Amino acid sequence: MEQFFLLVFLALGGSALAGSVKVVNQGNEALVERLGSYNKKLEPGLNFVVPFVDRVVFRETIREKVLDIPPQQCITRDNVTITADAVVYWRIMDMEKSYYKVENLQAAMVNLVLTQIRAEMGKLELDETFTARSQINETLLHELDVATDPWGVKVTRVELRDIIPSQAVRESMELQMSAERRKRAAILTSEGDRESAVNSARGKADAQLLDAEARQKAVILQAEAEQKAIVLKAQAERQQQVLKAQAIAESADIIAQKIQTNPLAHQALEVLFALGYLDMGATIGKSESSKVMFMDPRTIPATLEGIRSIVSDGQTDSNPLLAKEMPPVNNKHAS
Repeated sequence: MEQFFLLVFLALGGSALAGSVKVVNQGNEALVERLGSYNKKLEPGLNFVVPFVDRVVFRETIREKVLDIPPQQCITRDNVTITADAVVYWRIMDMEKSYYKVENLQAAMVNLVLTQIRAEMGKLELDETFTARSQINETLLHELDVATDPWGVKVTRVELRDIIPSQAVRESMELQMSAERRKRAAILTSEGDRESAVNSARGKADAQLLDAEARQKAVILQAEAEQKAIVLKAQAERQQQVLKAQAIAESADIIAQKIQTNPLAHQALEVLFALGYLDMGATIGKSESSKVMFMDPRTIPATLEGIRSIVSDGQTDSNPLLAKEMPPVNNKHAS
């Protein structure tokens, strides 16, 4: 009998000892009540409680958690119905407040976030809800952090996930965007046409200017070339006349010398004058404006006699002996 009571005592003592040892994992905390009232908080590691008196009533992690907010309908300031959902990142900072200040912490936070989202969406117009997403996130974060502080909760981040307008609104937005795209396309097309016309006009103007400059340069170069040709031609003609005059002068000197040394040289002179006269007639006949000239052969001696007299008069002044040595022309022999 005594052994039975000993076994019962040992069993009760072992169970009491086992119940007094509490192990809390890293990242978790636990709340202990003694006889129905809060006693203490158990930290991670090995903890001891009083058997049959202390009781662990709440065990939760203090790590950051993700709260998925379901989609809900909101009405914007311009009376457009949209559907929005969000994701909230939060963590428990005070385990005692999160358990004793609110009955269901997660449900309370979901309702609070939904209320705040509807309130913020009601302050904005439809277009602003798409462009002010970051501003909405910051506002929700601030409002939720302040509202959940009495619950011992810290909201670290809030992100709006999807903002979806109703089907009718989406169709209207698509029509608006289509019209806007057509408008932009028309504007871009008109600007392209205008730039093309301006570039074409500038190209034509530049081409005309270059053409005019080219023609001007060509005229200037042609005038310079003609001027140089005229100058060169005049110089050539002058040089030719100088050479011809020099040749005539030299030939005249030679003839004069021959006349002085040879008594019969005047007959050769008459023949030369007659040949020159005939060559002049042939040259006149070859020209484009040639004329028919009739000459009596009997007048040729008289003509030669006149030329001889002119030559004799010119040479007599310079050389009186030459005039004495030149006999008169025999008309009968010339004819």
